[in-house]
Amino acid sequence: MSTFHPDLRRGRFIPNVSYGRLSSRIVRSVKWRSTDPGPDVTVQEILVPGPKGAPSVSLRVFQPAGLKAAAPELLWIHGGGLIFGAPEQDDRTNIAFARELGITVAAVRYRLGPDHPAPAAVEDAYAALRGLAERADDLHIDIDRIAIGGASAGGGIAAALALLAHDRAEIRPAFQLLLYPMLDDRTTTRTDLKTLKVRVWTPKSNRYGWSSYLGDAVAGPDVSPYSAAARREDLTGLPPAWIGVGTLDLFHDEDVEYARRLSDSGVPCDLDIIPGAFHGFDLVFPKAEVSQEFWRRQARALKGAL
Repeated sequence: MSTFHPDLRRGRFIPNVSYGRLSSRIVRSVKWRSTDPGPDVTVQEILVPGPKGAPSVSLRVFQPAGLKAAAPELLWIHGGGLIFGAPEQDDRTNIAFARELGITVAAVRYRLGPDHPAPAAVEDAYAALRGLAERADDLHIDIDRIAIGGASAGGGIAAALALLAHDRAEIRPAFQLLLYPMLDDRTTTRTDLKTLKVRVWTPKSNRYGWSSYLGDAVAGPDVSPYSAAARREDLTGLPPAWIGVGTLDLFHDEDVEYARRLSDSGVPCDLDIIPGAFHGFDLVFPKAEVSQEFWRRQARALKGAL
C-alpha cells in the first residue's frame, strides 16, 4: 500500500471512526448548508414523479444563467454510504460543472437505508432520469447528451442506474462519471485487505452501509446488480465510463476490477488512479492541488463525452 499523497499528508491524522446506527442518524440530522451559486448560475428545486407507489423525487438543478438552447445534462447522485448525505454536499463542484461546461446539473435527493432498503435509491435515481427527460424542453436539456454520475455510494447507484436504464431501454445515458464508486457488497467479507491507511470510510462502515441497504442478503448469492453493480456478469452495451479512485481507498480493488471488466466488455472506460489518495479526499481537502486536478480531470472527461 502506498504512502499518503504529499498534498494529503494531513489525512494521517484523520481518526478511523466507523459509522453505525446511532452515528449515521446523528449525521443525517445535520442539515447541509447550500452554496450560493453567484449571478452566473441559477439553482432551483424541482419535483418529478417518483417510482410507482413511492413519493415524488426532488432534484436540485443548476444551470448557466440565461440558458436558452438545448445543452448537455449531468444527473448527479451524492455519496454517503447509502445511509446519509444530501445533494447540497456537492453544491461546490456541481456549480463548477454548470459554470465551466455550460451544462445543466441535476442532483437527486434519493431515499436512504435502512428506512428505505434496496432498490429504493436506484429507483429514485431512475425516476429522476425519466423526469428530466420528460421535462427536457422546459429545462433546455439535450436528451441525447445526458450523463449520469456520482461519488462513493452515489457512484455505485449511478453504475446500477446505467444497468437499469440499459435494460429498460427507455432512456440511454451517454456517459458514466464514477468517483470512487461503492460497487460490490462482497467487499464486506474480504479479510485480505490492508486497511491501516484507509481513511473516511472503513470496513466496519462499509458493512453497516451495505447491510442497511441490502439487509440479510448482503454478500449472499441473491443480490441484484441493480443494488450492487459489480454483481452484473454481462456489461456489454453500457455507456462509456470514467472511474477515479485513490490507492488508499477501501474501494480501490473493486473499482479497478469493474473498470477492467467494462473494458473487456467493449465499453470505453478511462481509469484514473490517484496515488496516496483516500476515500473522499477531494471533499476533505478541496483546496489541495491534487483535489482540484481530480475535478479538472472529471470536467475534461465530461466535456469530451458530451
